[in-house]
Amino acid sequence: MRKYVKQDSFSVHAISGTYVVILGFNAKKDAIDGLLGFAIHRKDHTEDEQYWLKGFKTFEETEPNPTPGALFSTLEHPVQSFRWADYTAKTDHKYTYKVVPLTGRPKNLVQGTPIEVEIETESEDGRTHAVFFNRGVAASQAYARKFRNKDPDEVEGGKAYKWLSRGLEEALIEFIGQANGPEYGLRASVYEFNYLPVLEAFKTAADSGADVSIVYDARKDNPKTANEEAIAQAGIGHLTIPRKSCKSYISHNKFIVLLKNGTPLEVWTGSTNITKGGIFGQSNVGHIVRDTAVAAKYHKYWNKLKDDPTGGELRTWVMSETPDPCGPIQADAIMPLFSPRKTLGALEWYCECMDDSQEAVSLTAAFGINPLLADVLAKDKDYLRYLLLEKRGSNYDVYSQDHDTQIAVGSKFSEDFLYRWTKEKLTCYNFHVRYVHTKYMLIDPLSDEPTVITGSANFSNASTRNNDENMLVIHGDKRVADIYLGEFFRLFHHFYFRYIATLLESKEGFPERTHAYLKPDDSWTKKYYEEGSIKHKQRVFFGRDINQN
Repeated sequence: MRKYVKQDSFSVHAISGTYVVILGFNAKKDAIDGLLGFAIHRKDHTEDEQYWLKGFKTFEETEPNPTPGALFSTLEHPVQSFRWADYTAKTDHKYTYKVVPLTGRPKNLVQGTPIEVEIETESEDGRTHAVFFNRGVAASQAYARKFRNKDPDEVEGGKAYKWLSRGLEEALIEFIGQANGPEYGLRASVYEFNYLPVLEAFKTAADSGADVSIVYDARKDNPKTANEEAIAQAGIGHLTIPRKSCKSYISHNKFIVLLKNGTPLEVWTGSTNITKGGIFGQSNVGHIVRDTAVAAKYHKYWNKLKDDPTGGELRTWVMSETPDPCGPIQADAIMPLFSPRKTLGALEWYCECMDDSQEAVSLTAAFGINPLLADVLAKDKDYLRYLLLEKRGSNYDVYSQDHDTQIAVGSKFSEDFLYRWTKEKLTCYNFHVRYVHTKYMLIDPLSDEPTVITGSANFSNASTRNNDENMLVIHGDKRVADIYLGEFFRLFHHFYFRYIATLLESKEGFPERTHAYLKPDDSWTKKYYEEGSIKHKQRVFFGRDINQN
């Protein structure tokens, strides 16, 4: 949902996802003189509570020695940015945000005219699309404060697991649980498949009489061994089909098709492997599409996979069923793309979409940036580009040069960077990909015709030409784009701060214990009004042009 409110010389643009509300502020240039920032008050109409929201940064004059991990009211220590986000929002809630410009001095702040915007967060479970992101930030200040960095197994009542899952595990098990009786069926294609509660959910479905069949990766010892041990432990060997052909590649799908009386109804897909690390550790998404045409395509793909085809046979079938896209796609379209493919045409089309963007691109990547994408990112473009990565990769110098590209890399606070923060500890469920495992691209997400590309493939040559993969291209659905955008920036800002901290630490002469304070004057606003600067573009992108609304 999106709401825009303008009052006098200030405006607020609110964008709500499921658990995130982004607020873009804007002001006419003659209104920023003496501006010290914005105070933000939130009223939760659903739970009947209200308070001033808090942040980390303080004025040195009024709070010179803040306690590590402490938060401070924005009414006394305002937000000095034209973009802010509420990452504590709850799904399916109604909120009113009151934004107050503050002037004066740190010890004598003066409140301007408040601007109020009322907005509702999206429900995870929409009519056509249901989107579930896990927390994806096991190493965080929030986890450290809430659970004191205990191992999730040590936290009473499974509360840590519930917090880390944030509904992803529950949604997955509930999706499987719909198959309750002989009229239903489930067809799954999975890569890592060893989290027992989910395997047991498949068994429960089968025990109810549902027709359950699961293709799992058995091409390499890892994950083959772990998969087969878990399958045996759950007692579902009779429900599974090993994918063995083409041992050099991987069967990387993570999808489940729900059928009723033999007819495909809906499909679960996304980036989430059926593992403890996939659900509770690294960042992941589960995405349900309730569209019989889309579900039928997945079902047809599964029927091809179950016969364990060779690479050549499957490529020919895939290209016939889901040809390489070209040009713009029609509005309100949901287009599945399967792999392996004979060409890199799908990947090249993603590059074209990114290259043709008018406002902004957001991309997540677990294994670095593909050279084709890097070549596009190397171009000097006038739109914003945000990259959320697990690691920088060997071609970092190629794609990182344009000043409109901002990059965050998975990381956590080290022991040496704790002057204002509490210690952070990873769950250590994941070894190869510890932080960012999602695979999605957002093209012009705040436009009226946004494009979301999401699924199991890593935007790589191997995921396009060799592996069993699936992707969804969703065009023109603002609700889906808003959900993905909110989650992207929740993770981007979490890791960006930590990534910059690690870069600072690596510099010679870095002062180990310094404080980052708010500016005591309006100097923080200047870059937001420098034509062509990235902060100027961010102000216009998130806040909209106040002079044209």
